[in-house]
Amino acid sequence: MRLHLKGMSSIKIFTIRILLLTLILGGIIYAFQNYIQPAWIHDSIWKILSFFALLTWVTGTFVHYLIKLSKENSPNILLGATAIRFLASLGFIVIYLFLDVENIILFVINFFIIYLFYLIFDIYGLIANLRPHSK
Repeated sequence: MRLHLKGMSSIKIFTIRILLLTLILGGIIYAFQNYIQPAWIHDSIWKILSFFALLTWVTGTFVHYLIKLSKENSPNILLGATAIRFLASLGFIVIYLFLDVENIILFVINFFIIYLFYLIFDIYGLIANLRPHSK
């Protein structure tokens, strides 16, 4: 599913894609939590989803802005954004470890599943953006 919205800035399109991904993941989580297998979902799942939606949007918006300023530094910008996301994710987990959250294994599993979905989203966006530039 690709959005072709002519006339909209890349940041607006990116925001719409983040919202769609978050809504789809939220629907899947809601279905698991209420109908399919509630034992697989940690109580903090909505905080995790909100964290990743916000983190991905902030870093993605910043990347779009920096790439507009300097296209020749785009590999460094993308690598820096990936490092920031990874470090922020580690910080989030460490904070929850210090808060002594219940069922830490389930928390970490839920966290990394959501992390992987947003990572796939980032990789897909990167590949989709590099394809037109390679021609």
